[in-house]
Amino acid sequence: MRGGSVGPASRVWNAIILIRILVGWVFVSEGIQKFLCPAQLGVGRFAKIGIPSPQIMAPVVGTVEIVFGTLLILGLFTRLATLPLLCVIGTAIATTKIPMLHASGVWAMLHEARTDFSMLLGLLFLLIAGGGGLALDRARSPVA
Repeated sequence: MRGGSVGPASRVWNAIILIRILVGWVFVSEGIQKFLCPAQLGVGRFAKIGIPSPQIMAPVVGTVEIVFGTLLILGLFTRLATLPLLCVIGTAIATTKIPMLHASGVWAMLHEARTDFSMLLGLLFLLIAGGGGLALDRARSPVA
């Protein structure tokens, strides 16, 4: 995988950037929207779903999404950056999708949860695989 190899393993190693961009961009975008649309996606939404201290938690979560989503895109501290985002997505699933399962049934919940579950699986992939070949992690350590 190292030393300029262009074999299949090297291509896969370098293609991890696509997962980093996909997952990171969704978190960065959602974090920004918590500040741009606070009534619908930030404090108002947090209050509606029963998150304690929504006026504090919404900006904190938005900031976590922006900072750690950006780290994923850059491939910097990739594995570490997945951990707070796993907490965010786990909380989102527990507070919005599990209640929906009970209220609307499995198919409605699965439809609404598709992005959440995709982000969960993408984060787990990056936690296991790391940042890949085109990551700033590689610049700061010979073993990414």
